[in-house]
Amino acid sequence: MNSEDVGLAEVISSSQVLVRSGRYAYLKVPSVPDLGNHFLVSRDPDEITVVTEESNFAKTSFEEHTKWFTLIEIQVSQPFVTKGFIASISRAIAERDLNILVVSTFSKDYLLVREESKQSAVAALRDLGFSVCLEES
Repeated sequence: MNSEDVGLAEVISSSQVLVRSGRYAYLKVPSVPDLGNHFLVSRDPDEITVVTEESNFAKTSFEEHTKWFTLIEIQVSQPFVTKGFIASISRAIAERDLNILVVSTFSKDYLLVREESKQSAVAALRDLGFSVCLEES
C-alpha cells in the first residue's frame, strides 16, 4: 500500500498523543529573543510570537500575552500523507465548544488548549481513536 493511501482512522490509531506537563503562554515580543528554553519562536513581517513555559514567562520581555495553555503533542505515525488529519482533530475539539492553537513541525503536530479545557480536549482526542499519555511532572 502506498503511504498516500493510508486511511485517516489508521493514522489516528497508530499515532501517539502526549499531554505535556506545565503551563504555556503566548507572547508578542518586541524583538527575537535568545531561543533559550522557549517552545516556539515565530517571526513574520508583522510580529514576533513566542510560546513558552511558565518558568520562562517572567524572564521574557513582551508587549502582549495570553496565558495559560496546555501543550498536547501529537506524534504523527505518517506525517504529510493523511488528508483531513488536522481538520478531524479541529472539528472534534470545536464540537466540544473549545478553541485550539495548532503548531506543526516536520513530524509532529502540537495543540495548545486553554488550561481549563484540557480534560475535554483530551476526551475528544480519545474519542477520535488516539492513544493518550500524560507526561509526568
